[in-house]
Amino acid sequence: METKPPLSSKFKARKRKRIQCPEITGYLRLVETGKVRSCERQKKLCAYVRKVFAEEELVIDTDRIAAYSKLLQFFPFKELFPWEWFVLVLFLCVFKRDGEPRWDELYCIVGRGAGKNGLISFMSFCLVTASNGIPNYNVNICANSEDQAKISFEDIRVILNGDRERFKKSFDWNKTEITSQSTGSVIKYLTSGASSKDGGRPGLVVFDEVHEFVKWKLIEVLTTGLGKVDHSRMAIISSNGDIRDGVLDTVLETCDEILNGEEEDNGILPFVCTLDSADEVHDEKNWEKANPSLRYLPARFMNKIRKEYRKWNKNPAGGNASLMTRRMGIPQGDVEHEITSRENLMKASRELPDLSGRPCVLGLDVAQKNDMFSAVLLFKDGDRYDAIHHSWFCLNSRDKARIKVPLDEWSDLGIITLVDDVEIHTSLVTDWIYEAQRNYDIVCVAMDDFRYDIVHSELRDLGYDAKDGTVFKVRPSDHARVQPIINSAFMTGNIVWGNDPAMRWFTNNTKIVPWMNGNFKFEKIEPRGRKTDGFFALAAAFRIADKIPETSELTFFSPLIYE
Repeated sequence: METKPPLSSKFKARKRKRIQCPEITGYLRLVETGKVRSCERQKKLCAYVRKVFAEEELVIDTDRIAAYSKLLQFFPFKELFPWEWFVLVLFLCVFKRDGEPRWDELYCIVGRGAGKNGLISFMSFCLVTASNGIPNYNVNICANSEDQAKISFEDIRVILNGDRERFKKSFDWNKTEITSQSTGSVIKYLTSGASSKDGGRPGLVVFDEVHEFVKWKLIEVLTTGLGKVDHSRMAIISSNGDIRDGVLDTVLETCDEILNGEEEDNGILPFVCTLDSADEVHDEKNWEKANPSLRYLPARFMNKIRKEYRKWNKNPAGGNASLMTRRMGIPQGDVEHEITSRENLMKASRELPDLSGRPCVLGLDVAQKNDMFSAVLLFKDGDRYDAIHHSWFCLNSRDKARIKVPLDEWSDLGIITLVDDVEIHTSLVTDWIYEAQRNYDIVCVAMDDFRYDIVHSELRDLGYDAKDGTVFKVRPSDHARVQPIINSAFMTGNIVWGNDPAMRWFTNNTKIVPWMNGNFKFEKIEPRGRKTDGFFALAAAFRIADKIPETSELTFFSPLIYE
């Protein structure tokens, strides 16, 4: 069977103040009229989509919509939910004047149970058939694990196996590939291990559950071949997850920048469904904000979430903690013990001022020299604290395989030094301190009492010694003293460390636990793979923050100019 050219070539591109497409307007009206509960991001998305159609000359390929709709007869769900039609039509059936897709990247973040794998399966099936009309439009479904990558692929294979006599005339398939005879297009699944793969010549690359992705490397490798086939696309479809400062957080930040009008969309369709705040979980009518399929699903599914909610509400830390993160799209963390909220960590990540010449104190933390070493400079201006961090990580650390963060990317940012040696030589740290002394006035140093001997001679050479009071030895009881101060700084937004994902990670890996006399102390959440060194260096610096001269105490003299 011969393939036909893209259907969009027969339609005229035009601007639309009124969008006459029920698959698009149906969902827009549900959100805009409040007939469904939707989050603020969805409301912003509706306004954004209407603006795009009003200002740009676009094609809505209704023939393609009709052709894809006929393919639903082969799927067990037989119909798409309104939000799925909305996403599918915008992503697959709307084109620019030049014939290219208006949105060639889809970022779709929805609560677990919304049916994302069904959408991936249907989308993939449509694009390899003659209804798409593009030969060799291969689809790669990618995930961090084989089990996850196979889900949507297996959904299609089950359909083909269910009516083998019918489908063998138009498809060839086995356990790893599904090939459309009419277009020569292939659906296959791929997993992590980017170094062993190249991008190939895909038409669509789908990344399923990117909340498990720490680095962009796999995505970058598997999308290098996009553009070699007409109408090539990339989709990221996921629920939320527990890994912070990975791919998903970047995706969400990009979506917010587009929806807030801060950045051009660059072909990205930002579809994000979450609760607007954690408190909304206590009203089950809000749950469809995160799962727009919820009102269309069987009652037993709603009952399942109710059971999960009751278990979570009784014990948020241990009773099905994934309810908030996976179902509701609000990263929970360890709410019972976390240092502070994700929101406060992001507030701390705003830009640092120029701190040149300012007085500060230095906090150091080292567990083992063959593992990680961290340093934090802490500045004070009124109630505000500014922090500059740097860490060193030994590539021969026994914990390296357990660490699930992009250390190489952080190295490129200049916030961490990767040491390819048997241990982190103290000279690397003291050289950094020496350079810092040239830019800032480091008045004293604080570090763990039991680790002082590791660096005491080098610190003495730099002018810091416990004997003269310029080195303070931190003990566990000191954590109890600074915990309320650090907590207040986070709560009030009075701590800033710049764009430093490592500090967010260190802090997110630390918990507070009850201690004697109603106080709290800091501990690691997990002893090996989730490092805390940067946060403990910060805590050490806070212990001696009272030694930082107030800005008002400093006197600046006008420069003397000699003729």
